[in-house]
Amino acid sequence: MKKYGMVIDLQRCTGCGGCIVACKNENNLPEGIAWSYKITETKGTFPNVRFSYIPTLCNHCENAPCVSGCPTQAMYYGENGIVMHDTRKCIGCRYCMARCPYGVISFNWEDPHQSWKEDTALIPEGTASPVEMAQHVGGKVIPYYNPEQETKYAGVRPRGVVEKCNFCAHRLDNNQLPYCVDSCPANARIFGDLDDIDSEVNEILGKFKSTRLKEDLGTEPKIFYIREFNRSTYKKTKGGV
Repeated sequence: MKKYGMVIDLQRCTGCGGCIVACKNENNLPEGIAWSYKITETKGTFPNVRFSYIPTLCNHCENAPCVSGCPTQAMYYGENGIVMHDTRKCIGCRYCMARCPYGVISFNWEDPHQSWKEDTALIPEGTASPVEMAQHVGGKVIPYYNPEQETKYAGVRPRGVVEKCNFCAHRLDNNQLPYCVDSCPANARIFGDLDDIDSEVNEILGKFKSTRLKEDLGTEPKIFYIREFNRSTYKKTKGGV
């Protein structure tokens, strides 16, 4: 068995949000729910101001509080160390959300993708209605619907259950990288087996000092951050004596 993890290079990350969009499309996420997101910080004083971004997703913790606290075992450790969620067992108690220190678990308060079921056009006789648009492109519920999860996982999660990142388990089943990794234009995400000493993730972790979010809690996250984007400059000088 492998133990999958991810390295995120903050020097390469531009904060473009491509990972967020890609994740939404790949996993049929409804409005208001994000498996992949980012922490944005503003540093400095005008005019010397810069933004920093910390991409976030489920940390797939070694000691996951959401798993140990789930009363129905809907949250569980799947293959390769991935923290998975079974919507068929979920009773919507949201205890996992209360226990997760990273805030990366979402709850479906409403039936998902309701906006795409509207049959009223924004501009009568000028534009198609949302439901017509979905039907025109052959979408199921939504125009960008991805059916690949249906074989083993929930294609669209229903109202009353939680959902979160699962490292695109349906893609891993087909020996494909998580879509956020595959679609990152800056190649800021590196994915692989933490138990393989020759894997790219371990090679990079051996070269750079890494950090993890809230390491002091003992959850043992499998998302590692290296380097930090820094575009600041200074006047050329040799110093003085």
